[in-house]
Amino acid sequence: MITRRTLLELAALGAAGVAAEAAEPPFSLPKLPYAYDALEPYIDAQTMQIHHDKHHQAYVDNLNKAVASEPSLAGVSVEDLLRRLDTLPPAVRNAIRNQGGGHANHSLFWVTLTPASKSGKASGQLAKALDQSFGGQDKFVEKLQAAALAQFGSGWAWLSLDGQNNLVLDSAPNQDSPLTAKRQPIFGVDVWEHAYYLKYQNRRADYLKAIVNVINWDYVSQRYSELAR
Repeated sequence: MITRRTLLELAALGAAGVAAEAAEPPFSLPKLPYAYDALEPYIDAQTMQIHHDKHHQAYVDNLNKAVASEPSLAGVSVEDLLRRLDTLPPAVRNAIRNQGGGHANHSLFWVTLTPASKSGKASGQLAKALDQSFGGQDKFVEKLQAAALAQFGSGWAWLSLDGQNNLVLDSAPNQDSPLTAKRQPIFGVDVWEHAYYLKYQNRRADYLKAIVNVINWDYVSQRYSELAR
């Protein structure tokens, strides 16, 4: 027989569970879709572990702090936060630009990489678009590397889609996202030093030659097809 005391204890446990769920932060670190060493020899395991577990986690933690300080932003996705950046409360706008950009950029970065044996080639609509816009995948890669190399200081080189579904290749400083420019990111190359310094030191050009060997072209091609509809 269940006593009144037992019922009260169960109710208290249920309330505690609800409170714990309510306290769960809105943003969390996504798991890597491969092992830390899966991108060797191009990207080393230690860099991947620190980059993902430390740097990306810091962006997530700081984004959660920024959103928690502004109740009106509850339930808004990181992508929508970045799209609406100019309309956000000034007190949190810069934090969301940097921390939200860091979270969104890295979340996409991880899934657009894959072991070299699975890298493949662009296919379908993306292959045709790269031919039309850049003269083919190989020439696109050359221009991507040039854009990434020319980015002064920390930042990203981006392939994105504008509002007319045109491909745009450019670079951006810090954690700025194409989303803030009303474009859809297809994939980006991280040129912050924490992305490569343990293995390549100041040799960004060598890192850029390496990372194109581990682009997940199947995923990038599929993403392009979905965004270009």
